[in-house]
Amino acid sequence: MRGGPGDAERRQRWGRLFEELDSNKDGRVDVHELRRGLARLGGGDPDSIAQQGISPEADADPDGGLDLEEFTRYLQERERRLLLMFHSLDRNQDGHIDVSEIQQSFRALGISISLEQAEKILHSMDRDGTMTIDWQEWRDHFLLHSLENVEDVVYFWKHSTVLDIGECLTVPDEFSEQEKQTGMWWKQLVAGAVAGAVSRTGTAPLDRLKVFMQVHASKTNRLDILGGLRSMVREGGVCSLWRGNGINVLKIAPESAIKFMAYEQIKRAIRGQQETLHVQERFVAGSLAGATAQTIIYPMEVLKTRLTLRRTGQYRGLRDCARQILEQEGPRAFYRGYLPNMLGIVPYAGIDLAVYETLKNRWLQQYSHDSADPGILVLLACGTISSTCGQIASYPLALVRTRMQAQASIEGAPQLSMLGLLRHILYQEGVRGLYRGIAPNFMKVIPAVSISYVVYENMKQALGVTSR
Repeated sequence: MRGGPGDAERRQRWGRLFEELDSNKDGRVDVHELRRGLARLGGGDPDSIAQQGISPEADADPDGGLDLEEFTRYLQERERRLLLMFHSLDRNQDGHIDVSEIQQSFRALGISISLEQAEKILHSMDRDGTMTIDWQEWRDHFLLHSLENVEDVVYFWKHSTVLDIGECLTVPDEFSEQEKQTGMWWKQLVAGAVAGAVSRTGTAPLDRLKVFMQVHASKTNRLDILGGLRSMVREGGVCSLWRGNGINVLKIAPESAIKFMAYEQIKRAIRGQQETLHVQERFVAGSLAGATAQTIIYPMEVLKTRLTLRRTGQYRGLRDCARQILEQEGPRAFYRGYLPNMLGIVPYAGIDLAVYETLKNRWLQQYSHDSADPGILVLLACGTISSTCGQIASYPLALVRTRMQAQASIEGAPQLSMLGLLRHILYQEGVRGLYRGIAPNFMKVIPAVSISYVVYENMKQALGVTSR
C-alpha cells in the first residue's frame, strides 16, 4: 500500500486492536464484544459493523466469533477497500486529500459545501496539523466504520458536520440530488412530521397550560402551574388537558411542506452564482421560509389558540370554531397577532441558530479531536440550550401574539393593538407579566426534544432511511 507501513507493523497493529476488543480474553471476538468495543472506540454504528464484521465470509465458525487470523483477514479486506476510496478522493494522486478535493467529492453528488465546512471535515481527521489527510490518517479514522464506498463517506460527512441535517429546527433540512431522486427526502420529512406529532401530543398538557397562563394569569389571581392544571381539570376533566392538540398536530404537515419548498426557492435566489450558503445566509433563508409558512398557515394558529382556551361546549369542533369566528369577528380575526408573531421569528431563529452553532463548534474544538460528530447527547444539549435562549428573547412577543389571538373571545378583555397590549401588560404587571407561562414552556423543552428524537430515529428505521 502506498504510504502504508510494512506488513509486520500492520499485523502488530491489528493484533493490538484484537486484544483491545477481546474483553474476555478467550482468543475470539464475538458479536457482543465487537459491539461493545466499537461503541467504546467511537467506530461508527456498532450494530451495522458487528453484522458486517462477524459474517460467514470472515468467520469459519459463525457461532464462535472471529479468532486473530479471521479478524486479520477482515481488517485486510477493510484496508483494501479504504485504499480504493482514498485513491478515488485523492483526485490529483499526490498521496493527500485536501480541502478542494473534499469539496469536489461533495459536488460530484450534487451537494455544495463552503470552504469553512470542508475545513472542519478535514480538521476532524488531520492529526499532524498539515491541513491534509494522508493515507495513514484516513485508514485510522475509517478502519472501524461501516462505509463501503465514496458515496457512503460523503454522506457520513454530510450528516455529521455543520450541515446539521435534522438537528437544528430553525433551518430546514438540506437534501442532496441523490436523496431527492430516490425519494429519501420525503421519507425524512414524514419521519420528522410523525416525530413532531408524537412529541406535541406527549407535551400537550404543558402547552395548554402555557397558553392558559399567558392569557389568564395576572398579578391579582397569582395563577401558578398547579393552580392552572387544577383549574383546567376541574372545568373539563383530564381529557381537557389535550384541547387544541388536534389542530396543533394537523398543521405540522402543511407547515413543513411549505417551509421546505419556500426554503429551496429562497436559497436558490440568495445563492445566485455561489456554490453554497454561509451560516448567516442559511439563517436568512430559513427565517424567510419560516415567515412564508407562518403567513399561509397562520389562521390555523388562531384556531389552535381558541380551541386550546375553549370552555366545555363552546365549540362543537374545528369547523364550528372557524365558522363562529368568521361570523362574529370577520376574516381579519384569523390574522390577529400576526405582527408580533412575525417579529418574534427573527430573534428566536437568530439566537437559536447562533447559540446552537457556537456551542456545538466550541465542544468540537475543545473535546472532539478525532471526529466531526459530537454525538447525540451533545447535540440534544446544544439544541435544548439554544432553544431556551431563543425562547427567552422572543417570549414577550409570543405572549402578546397569544393574547391578541384570544382577546376577542374573552369577556370584558380590552381589544388592544400590539403596542397597546405591551403597554397595558407593563403598566398592570411589570416586566414579569411579559413572561407569564414561561415555566411550563421550559418544562416541555427536554421531553419534547427527547420524544421527538426517539420517534424520529425509529421512523427513519421503519421507512428505510439510511443514517450515515
